[in-house]
Amino acid sequence: MKIAYIKVAAVVIFGSILFFPSYHKLESTGDNIFTVYLNDKQVGIVEDPKQVDRCLIAARKRLAGTSDELVLADSELRIEGSEVLWGKVDDLADVTVNMTGALRGSVKETLNRSYTVKINEYTVNLASTEEVLALLQASINRYDHGNEYYVDLVLDGDRELNVLTTQIYSAKEQQEEEMAAEAVMSSAGIDAALDEMFADVEPAKEKEFSDYELGLKDLEFGDTVEVVESYLQDYELTSLANAIEEVTKDQEKEQIYEVVSGDTLSQIAEKNEIPLADLIAMNETIEDENSMIRVGDELIVTVPEPELSVERMEEVYYEEDYEAEVVYVDNDDWYTTQTQTLQEPSAGHRIVVANVSYRNGEETGREILKEEITYEAVAKVVERGTKIPPTYIKPISGGRQTSGFGRRRAPTRGASSNHKGVDWATPVGTAVMASSAGTVVKAGWGSGYGYVVYINHADGRQTRYGHLSKVLVSAGQTVAQGQKIALSGNTGVSTGPHVHFEILIGGSQVNPLNYLN
Repeated sequence: MKIAYIKVAAVVIFGSILFFPSYHKLESTGDNIFTVYLNDKQVGIVEDPKQVDRCLIAARKRLAGTSDELVLADSELRIEGSEVLWGKVDDLADVTVNMTGALRGSVKETLNRSYTVKINEYTVNLASTEEVLALLQASINRYDHGNEYYVDLVLDGDRELNVLTTQIYSAKEQQEEEMAAEAVMSSAGIDAALDEMFADVEPAKEKEFSDYELGLKDLEFGDTVEVVESYLQDYELTSLANAIEEVTKDQEKEQIYEVVSGDTLSQIAEKNEIPLADLIAMNETIEDENSMIRVGDELIVTVPEPELSVERMEEVYYEEDYEAEVVYVDNDDWYTTQTQTLQEPSAGHRIVVANVSYRNGEETGREILKEEITYEAVAKVVERGTKIPPTYIKPISGGRQTSGFGRRRAPTRGASSNHKGVDWATPVGTAVMASSAGTVVKAGWGSGYGYVVYINHADGRQTRYGHLSKVLVSAGQTVAQGQKIALSGNTGVSTGPHVHFEILIGGSQVNPLNYLN
């Protein structure tokens, strides 16, 4: 009986193995059964490695379905093959479930669907389009106190990718357009024809001050705004409150300022509300507060501006005193440096309605719509010269300055301690040129100056050239600017070969270096 029992049990076990679906008779052709590990965790046994990828894809879908956001998880897959005669393989659905559990245990991070707002070079990440709109609305609410305008996001038609940009709507304009459309629908047939006919015949009446509807007339962003959808981690998102502060708060930004007539460095610094020292530091071409600037020069300045600028136009009413434009009377016999006031000005008074344009808080333009003069302004009348005054150049090429204008220690006995010109050391025989065109009034010996040349110029100034070795012009001769008039030397009271040069205005010597081009 025991032997029979053992035989029956063996047959039953053999049959179970043969017919149970989890067990397969496998061919002996190398690795024919495969153990699958995901993130070092065994997730099942399969008979074909190709089945593993399908299970992993299904597992990822199951994991992604548990969240509305983008879920990232590590998925280090390892497959170990072996060769067996009989082997048990797992159901693929069970393998998928096991893989889902392995992925869930190694979730790396969850990326939030968010929105990146780009304004010029500045970017900020927000959690939703609602927050984006709230940020943009906060930028215009600084100026739209009546809540007449609102922002919307629209697809940027100039971009191939799905990039959103902004569009600002006026609630009042939309309402007026809707009312106009309704009026057109109701005013049909003969009524519409009569309205159009009378509109053409009736002359336009000039508006009174009371007819103007003052206030905000137009508003738009002064910078391009781009919004794109992105997936980001929590720490990469900015809270709405912080984003509003960053975007609307004034930042110091560099701009270019073009020098206009009458500008000085201190005035430019004051006008742009920056310290003079900072203005000098920002511009390499400016050495100090005494550096020369010319009309048309471009200087770097900083101005307070928010990250997102807002441009607007307001219709305003105001009363003001005003100045009439200066009236100039040209005098062709005078130089442009000569002017004379013929009539003093007097301010007038007027009442005005105007469209004033702004960029943030700074006015950028003004268009007067209606003006009523209370009393007229009297213009200032100025007579001015039209002739361009002569220029002055250094009288020699090269040379080393050895003595400047003004007080000095006398270099030799008989020399003045109050130097009335500029000295340049140069070898004897160096060409001396006329600093400006004019008429020679003296050419010859000049006592302590040695050989000298004096030239009178058309603007009333005189130049003098001293300590010459040879004079090449004579009194009464007309010379051109840059014409050779003498050779340098060491004559008169002199300590060495050099040229002494003076400029006189009204008979008095001035510092020549202030007048040379």
